[in-house]
Amino acid sequence: MIRILLYEDNTQLREVLFILLNGTPGYELLGAYGDCTNILEEVKQTNPDLILMDIDMPFMNGIEGLKLLRAKGFQCKVLMLTVFDDNQNVFEAIRSGANGYILKKTPPARLIEFIEDALNGGAPMTSSIATQVLNMFAENHKSKTETFNLSAREQEVLNLLVDGYSYKLIADKLFISMDTVRSHIKKIYDKLQVNSKSEAVAKTLRANL
Repeated sequence: MIRILLYEDNTQLREVLFILLNGTPGYELLGAYGDCTNILEEVKQTNPDLILMDIDMPFMNGIEGLKLLRAKGFQCKVLMLTVFDDNQNVFEAIRSGANGYILKKTPPARLIEFIEDALNGGAPMTSSIATQVLNMFAENHKSKTETFNLSAREQEVLNLLVDGYSYKLIADKLFISMDTVRSHIKKIYDKLQVNSKSEAVAKTLRANL
């Protein structure tokens, strides 16, 4: 069983997620809370595999709760589940050790996919958030990619990926073949030691912020 804790102050959404998670085979919702003021004790008692964490909650917001968990050495996966997609919250959540950042409007089936992705070592993000984070990465951290020994061409390919270019568009833009694009991307992932765009973003932000 995949053991989940939920922190969400919206009663209606909390009930929807309660039904979804308890009704999904292989999942068990250990608890659903409207705030995270007692999160340390609750996590210690239940030992969840993953926490779904709202940001905007009374008394203590979700990022503060996340920081508290990490400061005390709890390593369970934490997915931020929120209506916010602003730069500050995205950066702060990733810097504080979040394993993913998902908008509340995410369809139920997709949410389950995100949970499984996180438990398998991924760093899931809703597409709009991933695009925003990639753009922030392009604007603020281009020079820092040199830490990972990216070549000029690899950095150029990475920047185009950040800008939302498909493999075909990258090939057209740089006048190279699709196989060459794939080869560059494989080298980028190898150098960053990641398997996806979202993992690359999360690792680079954590390394440089």
